Amino acid sequence: MRRADDLDNLANLDFDRLGRAGKPEAILAEGKSVEDLVKIVRRFIEEGKSTLVTRLTEEQIDALKSFKEVRINERGRIAIVGEPIAAKMGKVAILTAGTSDIPVAEEAAVTAEFLGLEVLKFYDVGVAGLHRIVEPVKTIREENVDSAIVIAGMEGALPSVIAGLVDVPVIAVPTSVGYGVNLGGITTLFAMLQSCSSGVAVVNIDNGFGAAVFASLISRVKRKAREG
Repeated sequence: MRRADDLDNLANLDFDRLGRAGKPEAILAEGKSVEDLVKIVRRFIEEGKSTLVTRLTEEQIDALKSFKEVRINERGRIAIVGEPIAAKMGKVAILTAGTSDIPVAEEAAVTAEFLGLEVLKFYDVGVAGLHRIVEPVKTIREENVDSAIVIAGMEGALPSVIAGLVDVPVIAVPTSVGYGVNLGGITTLFAMLQSCSSGVAVVNIDNGFGAAVFASLISRVKRKAREG
């Protein structure tokens, strides 16, 4: 039963989404006041529910540090409220083209771990130094990875390269990293949508969260298949 207080006029929280859709409700902090965000997080804690908070500002991060139930990854601007929702059910590799893409990768990594995935990280392995992908590709093949999240800005070439070398789904994440005609990630997004390699799915610009949710669903389906 929902409690009647001023939060009811602010947010209609969906505590049953995990059971219904295989993923929890996540709180997008962007655009929320610190006061409103704190109210929402406090309700999740009171209900004993776990969730993620994404796209945090520095001011919001400082406010959430007062909750012992909240763990914050400042680089990824993401926080976990409560405990991860599941035991390990699969494995995902996360690759970035450059170090400037790491904040998006950290959002993806925290989300994936929260959703029950073991995460293998390979950062700064972009096509400007193509030799750098040799070891990550070898590890992906050896470690029985369920999917790979590949994050890049600029011309967005890395997901196509990786998809041509591995036999798992590749989830491409365009970032807003790049000069002028990068257009805040739009050019990268279009390039990834035009991937010559098959087996590439593309999420929205800077959407590490969405990529990790997709990866968790891939692992969930594979686990069900293994268990019969």
